[in-house]
Amino acid sequence: MIIFKQKKLERDFFRKIRDENSIKQRENVEKNVKLYIDLFVKEYKNIGYIAIYWPLKNEVDIRSLKEKFSLALPRCKEKKELLFYPWDEKPLSKDSEGILSPDNSLSLNHKQISMIFVPCLSVDKNLIRLGYGGGYFDKLRVDKNWRNVPCIGVLPSNCVSTIPLTRADWDIPLSGFITDKDIFV
Repeated sequence: MIIFKQKKLERDFFRKIRDENSIKQRENVEKNVKLYIDLFVKEYKNIGYIAIYWPLKNEVDIRSLKEKFSLALPRCKEKKELLFYPWDEKPLSKDSEGILSPDNSLSLNHKQISMIFVPCLSVDKNLIRLGYGGGYFDKLRVDKNWRNVPCIGVLPSNCVSTIPLTRADWDIPLSGFITDKDIFV
């Protein structure tokens, strides 16, 4: 139970920091995400879908990637299951967590997705991500096939923890993270 209490304290702390970030700071994170993808495309040429997230309050908004790339959005299902679907022109609907997402019939598999960008309240030098506590991304990445898809955190630089975050047994480290100041991938 102590892990849950400690993570709640960390979430409250970093949510306050994130909520104080400027629009300019979030825009600079978005620019670095685009820079990273452009470099990735130059190296690998043919890429599949880029999985992103629908931003919640004060998260970095990277939806503008849709202008240039094929994107996938997650859909939360029952039992903490997370599936990715192509973000096409069909209207989005709310998933089991109340987040807008595609409601297509066929989900994408790990071979169709080149990278996953996830929002972070914080991340530490061990690449442990602090999210909202739903466990969806960790549960997805328990599967080694999904764990082999690069999973990159997106957050403002002042939300990167200088000390190790509380780590539970189920926490799976990210592949890297991108801030307004760093591309650490």
